[in-house]
Amino acid sequence: MPSTAPTPAADGTRPRHWVRAAGNVLNLSTLLGLAIAAAGRSSLRRGPEALVVAEGYRLPLPKAGAFTVGNVVLVPHGLLAGVELRQPGTVAHEARHSWQYFWSLGLPFLPLYAVAAGWSWLRRGDPASGNWFERDAGLARGGYAEAPVSNAGLRRIARALHLAR
Repeated sequence: MPSTAPTPAADGTRPRHWVRAAGNVLNLSTLLGLAIAAAGRSSLRRGPEALVVAEGYRLPLPKAGAFTVGNVVLVPHGLLAGVELRQPGTVAHEARHSWQYFWSLGLPFLPLYAVAAGWSWLRRGDPASGNWFERDAGLARGGYAEAPVSNAGLRRIARALHLAR
């Protein structure tokens, strides 16, 4: 008996990816991603899993091999294939961030991510290793090392305020 399951496209795109893409357009996060890509003078192309890849992003921030806004994966100063060669798993990591935008209803992802990055910095001394969003997307796939819980950021603040020696 023939299978009735949907067949993925050659790039791995399945119906659920189109649902995510539509949701991220409706929640405005993909539109913000496209605006950022335009501001960074990126070249756009269709990517895997209904993602939009914006390569050659020219703005100085953020410092990352790739970053995602909505369904748009932005790649500073290069091509996604090059980033994936240097850091295998990058595409899967960024696709997971796209789902995070979908589930957080789009733009609320940005302040939620900022809070998670701040918490990570306070507890572990870096914005990624304790950040729930980065952990959910896979620290290693994103090129992040896991730092131990050390309250490093809190200690830096205490030293700056001369509360600790």
